[in-house]
Amino acid sequence: MKITEVVCQIVRIPQIEKKTASSQDSVIVRVRTDTGLEGVGEADSSPEMVKAAIDAPFSHNIACGLRQLVVGENPLETERLWMKMYRATMYCGRRSLMITAMSAIDMALWDLKGKHFGEPIHRLLGGKQHDRILAYASILFGKNGKETAAIGRRWREAGYRAVKFGWEPMGQSEALDIELVAGAREGLGPDATLLIDAGCVWDARTALQRAHAFSAYRIGWLEEPLQPDDYDGYKWLRDRSPVPIASGEEECGRQSFRAYIDRQALDVYQVDLSRNGFTDSYYIKQRVEEIGARLCNHCYTSPVTVAASLHWLSTCRDAFLFEDCVEDSPLRHELTHEKVQAIDGWITVPDRPGLGVTLDENFVRRYLISESR
Repeated sequence: MKITEVVCQIVRIPQIEKKTASSQDSVIVRVRTDTGLEGVGEADSSPEMVKAAIDAPFSHNIACGLRQLVVGENPLETERLWMKMYRATMYCGRRSLMITAMSAIDMALWDLKGKHFGEPIHRLLGGKQHDRILAYASILFGKNGKETAAIGRRWREAGYRAVKFGWEPMGQSEALDIELVAGAREGLGPDATLLIDAGCVWDARTALQRAHAFSAYRIGWLEEPLQPDDYDGYKWLRDRSPVPIASGEEECGRQSFRAYIDRQALDVYQVDLSRNGFTDSYYIKQRVEEIGARLCNHCYTSPVTVAASLHWLSTCRDAFLFEDCVEDSPLRHELTHEKVQAIDGWITVPDRPGLGVTLDENFVRRYLISESR
């Protein structure tokens, strides 16, 4: 079996809002073979930038576009192809954008591998340890405490026992920060799990002050309080915080996570399959479990990445929560025929071959703005 084609498609909903929500557009990668099989992947990154990384022509041996590196190869050799792409993009990759583009291809390769063997990806990764996982509704803060409380009530009534609020407008003032968290707790009630995502807004000392203030509202974790490259700050904060510290969603690849893992800087390591692929996410999982920390997925895109995240997280020994994006976006809910969403607060791991989801081609055609092959 050989790869014959790598198709790159960008889909975008018409109404793009100025907010931190990556469920408004997506880059879909389809890897096709001479046997007629197709694997599907996705990257959570700038779609046009990912497309350029895949489409780019050969420059020299360590600065090459990704498509020509995998066409003609055996798609089952996922580890070798990951390292081939990593080596051949050393001058323009190793972190961030190029890794996200590699991750979309890698996800498609694993989807294809599962279809070839007739097995779900979690079985190819060694076997799932959970049939279903408690899901938390992942949503943005309201503009104030009152609006945030209303959002919390909405998702409790929808059956979620855990909700995470994130990003804007946190970080503008101490008073507003506390008002937002107080509103979230009020809306969720006393028994629900409350998670807070600050969105990289403070220095370490301010973050420690907020951690102490927020602990009165019994938050399950404080996510991304610092800038993502402040590894020593995270270590300092984690050693002093009264609440668990979580981070990792910006990280792309095993080398990016190494600085956190080697320092044991986090309580919860959040891995995004659309930025790390299955190949590096498997490695990261082993490292984090080795140091006794916890793993969770990050996912704020489409059902493609939701399914990928479920396959991976279900193989993690201590998986305890699953990020379930509840943005009211057609991309989140209509890209695939299958609805991959929590029911009564629990989300079920797919058991069909590969990712276990199929693209709705009518949806793709309706929202398609760019394509290359």
